[in-house]
Amino acid sequence: MTIRISLGHIDRYDSRVATFAHQLGLTGVQLHTPDLLPGTDGCWSLAELRALRERCDADGLSIDGLENVPLAHFWKIQRGLPGRDEQIENYRKTLRNLAAVGIDLLGYNFLATYVWRTDMAAKGRGGAMVTAFDLDDAHRGNALAGYRLTPDQPVDEPITAGQMWANHQYFLDAVLPVAEEVGVRLALHPDDPPVDEPLGGVGRIFTSPAAIGKAREQAGGSPSWGLNLCLGTVSEMAGEQSVNEVIDLLGPAIFYVHFRDVRGTVPRFSECFLGEGNYNPARVIRRLADSGFTGFLIDDHVPAMIGDLDTWGDTSSEAYCSRGRAHAIGYLQGVLNGLALDEPDGNRARPADGTRARPADGQLPAGV
Repeated sequence: MTIRISLGHIDRYDSRVATFAHQLGLTGVQLHTPDLLPGTDGCWSLAELRALRERCDADGLSIDGLENVPLAHFWKIQRGLPGRDEQIENYRKTLRNLAAVGIDLLGYNFLATYVWRTDMAAKGRGGAMVTAFDLDDAHRGNALAGYRLTPDQPVDEPITAGQMWANHQYFLDAVLPVAEEVGVRLALHPDDPPVDEPLGGVGRIFTSPAAIGKAREQAGGSPSWGLNLCLGTVSEMAGEQSVNEVIDLLGPAIFYVHFRDVRGTVPRFSECFLGEGNYNPARVIRRLADSGFTGFLIDDHVPAMIGDLDTWGDTSSEAYCSRGRAHAIGYLQGVLNGLALDEPDGNRARPADGTRARPADGQLPAGV
């Protein structure tokens, strides 16, 4: 089998990003609430989705998926507030429009106060800039405040975890029938950070492998529901142990993967380079392949190396096309190549005598 890499988590798509993808040898992109989809009418219109598709096609890049509709389209759904039914109807329109232009994957999250960090410029390996979280400092507020998906609407009354579970069920019951009808898949991002304590007055629910399994139960076995396996977030739970649990639990229902890692687990952790974090990337990729995973990997959050503008809080294309991102993509390409998972049948081409260029069982070298 083949596992492919897509250039992912792109907020601002332009010619620089397209060139960056081609220079890295990639043929697909995954876009994150892209600036080319303003959605001013409460949904992503057919016209703007078609224009985005045509733009990427003209650049020689396929759209492997989109992630996160604009905050203005979704925040009442997450919080269970009056007006959520209108947002849900617009979400259904978005699903139909996605299908009409041939985009069949949409990631979503149920983070009513979004991702939290307590430091957006912590020091990583060699002085690289990374983001970090420490629950003891969370009372000071979210260091990601001001990010375009971090809500500025106040939480007037605390929202419990029980209410959030009910809000998620309400959302799935309303949108999954349409997703199934038009052939679009929805992929849930776990809660980052996965702490049980409320953040910003709102409970967190997708904070463990068991909770992710409960989300699948809420979806009732729908083929249109699956997981956006953010490895960094799941690693924040209990390191490689929780990563393995989620892979074994969901397998083919993992639609795509945010391939990043952290050092440490909740209540405190910091993002890091691949290979120095909680899990072994090669073991994780092999486990994904063995589980029946058929989706794609994206690079997601990366450290800012010397000469890079900033960490992922800066969504400009200049900051996005970074040394840190090129390092992450190259690392993943090397692992896939070493595991023979970047070829159409998962194996290197054989010499003329028919022998294999690597062990027939495709197992990892000793110690990996």
